[in-house]
Amino acid sequence: MYKEEILILRVVVRFMMPFIQIYGCYIIVSGHLGPGGGFAGGTIVAASMILYALTFDVDRALDKVPHKHATMLESLGGIWFMSCGIVGLLLGGNFLANGQIGVPLGTPGRLLSGGLVPVIYFGVGIKVAMTIMSLYFSLVEEDR
Repeated sequence: MYKEEILILRVVVRFMMPFIQIYGCYIIVSGHLGPGGGFAGGTIVAASMILYALTFDVDRALDKVPHKHATMLESLGGIWFMSCGIVGLLLGGNFLANGQIGVPLGTPGRLLSGGLVPVIYFGVGIKVAMTIMSLYFSLVEEDR
């Protein structure tokens, strides 16, 4: 590639990356209202970081989200999900219970509806994003 093409690609990626990440967060937050959720949104967030790594450099992407931080956030996402499920058990309901344990479900179609589902999707989104990023960075580091 010519230097001008690389420069244009880097400028476009630098401009688009925040929008891609905001869109991924939007998919996570509003996943209980339609298609999407933690897995889809987390994948979009991870894809933005992989795009950054492909465009600039893996080391530069690792400076933004070090492997140690990604692993820690991945673990916290799993703990978050499990904690939401255990709350249902501790309150006398089933694992990941919503209305059964008295969590207000809200008005259908509103952002603050769905009981624990948006909270659960948040943990799933973090878990999925960090897992995909860690997997990508591990594969790239192994290739070096």
